[in-house]
Amino acid sequence: MSAVITRISGSLVVAKAVENAKMFDLVLVGKPKLMGEIIKLKDDSVFIQVYEDTTGICVGEQVFNTGAPLSVELGPGLLSSIYDGVQRPLPVLEKSCGSFIARGVSSFGLSRDLRWHFIPKVNKGDLVGPGDVLGEVQEKGINHYILVPPGISGNIEELKEGEFTIEEPIAYIRSPLTAHRSPITMLQRWPVRVSRPIKERLPPNVPLFTGQRVLDTFFPIAKGATAIIPGGFGTGKTVLEQTLAKFCDCDIIVYIGCGERGNEMTSVLTEFPHLEDPRNGRPLMDRTLLIANTSNMPVAAREASIYVGVTIAEYYRDMGYDVVVLADSTSRWAEALREISSRLEEMPQEEGYPPYLADRLNKFYERAGRVRCFSKDNRIGSVTIIGAVSPPGGDFSEPVTQNSLRISGAFWALDTNLAYRRHFPAINWLISYTLYKERLKGWFENNVSEDWEALVNSVSGLLQKEVEIQKVAQVVGIEALPAQERLILESCGMVREIFLQQNAFDPIDRLSSLKRQETLLRILLLFFKVQNLWLKKGKPLEEILEHSVKEEIAHLREFGEEEFFKEVERIKGRLTE
Repeated sequence: MSAVITRISGSLVVAKAVENAKMFDLVLVGKPKLMGEIIKLKDDSVFIQVYEDTTGICVGEQVFNTGAPLSVELGPGLLSSIYDGVQRPLPVLEKSCGSFIARGVSSFGLSRDLRWHFIPKVNKGDLVGPGDVLGEVQEKGINHYILVPPGISGNIEELKEGEFTIEEPIAYIRSPLTAHRSPITMLQRWPVRVSRPIKERLPPNVPLFTGQRVLDTFFPIAKGATAIIPGGFGTGKTVLEQTLAKFCDCDIIVYIGCGERGNEMTSVLTEFPHLEDPRNGRPLMDRTLLIANTSNMPVAAREASIYVGVTIAEYYRDMGYDVVVLADSTSRWAEALREISSRLEEMPQEEGYPPYLADRLNKFYERAGRVRCFSKDNRIGSVTIIGAVSPPGGDFSEPVTQNSLRISGAFWALDTNLAYRRHFPAINWLISYTLYKERLKGWFENNVSEDWEALVNSVSGLLQKEVEIQKVAQVVGIEALPAQERLILESCGMVREIFLQQNAFDPIDRLSSLKRQETLLRILLLFFKVQNLWLKKGKPLEEILEHSVKEEIAHLREFGEEEFFKEVERIKGRLTE
């Protein structure tokens, strides 16, 4: 008896008599052969979430089980690609379907026609195991290492150099135990819901440099860490994630547009190919991979998109690269879970989300980490996951934000009030936090400054003091405050405007080196000390607040790297006279 559809509810299809059905098997539904995934088994019924529009599918049509889980194709050709949520290349689909993707259309994730020049790095007869490097090909200026697939080990019986497609064998490995001869190609397939194997997890003690002053100085994260960026509408989540994609200190960027508006993804697709990589001068797109599953695309594919992205990130991590996964936004992904759960008629929890929301978020974020790769040479790679969260009305107490909070190590809270005052990035420095500061303390002391922690704590203390003074000022008025407290308010205003604010569109201010950040903090603290000294010597407060040095410090952000440090030395000279 062939498997047939018995019920259709939006993206959920129920079928009976599906042969050898297993959880998360990939199936083809109906005459158009729509791609779907088994998400529930009950008696002889199989519940399938379909990754495409089910309009026109009828009860009684057949369902075909592929017998394999949803997997991604891994190999040369991934970089610069633009995929949908299930790794169908959108440029290829556009050529065959036009601007609107037709149902039932499928395409390989990687081109079968491109030929890559493979250069061996081992010799015939060598004993190799899972994760060992066989050779490399050049992919957009990146050394793409061809690794021995998991589960295969033995002696290299044959090894070739030259131009090959990803499906042509480049080597043969014979197992010493079974004498089985395994052909090795440049193509690997890996199920998206299964983490790739590692040898050892390493402590997160190397910082991920972002170029954003408020993050690197006050709320740093490590390579292999997790961070969330919650914020209401218009607070700049997408701009901040795009800024991190452009300037963060990593080798590979995987940007997942999960349920976001189409115009935001369009700006990424049109802007990134024209951006210059600050590391090597090549196009930024050469080390970027985009997964575009916008809000008008099928909901079920949105749920799969983040797994596709993180699996590709793990593949490059296994080569020894530092990879950053930017998920924008996990709230839209959670909404897809909620919709599918409701169609399954599961008992809802808070705000209608399924009871396994926290578990799914855990499994996603736990795939981050800095690891020793599964290989002889003990390569070290990392996957850092930064997820945007879009709480309705900016309410951080809603389930997705709270469950993400429990998992992530850094919390970069975007403030609607700061955004309305045009303060960007609109990160609230009073409620944001990071759990990695203590682990990164040694690195900053060795590589930036021995008194880095004391320097940052001095400024943080000033900002905390400002809050207390403002509460008093709301009662008695600013004019009634002592001169010392008014001076603190003025100094904190300078810290906010000169240091915490940063223009993502300014060619100079959009990226700030750690040395530049340290120098800017020191000059601000020095100015505050000198102002205190003037105040103690009886200089009128109004004259102190209107001193010309204040304007000169404010314009420091406009200077390039070399001119910046010269100008700082000149201002220091004026202050120390």
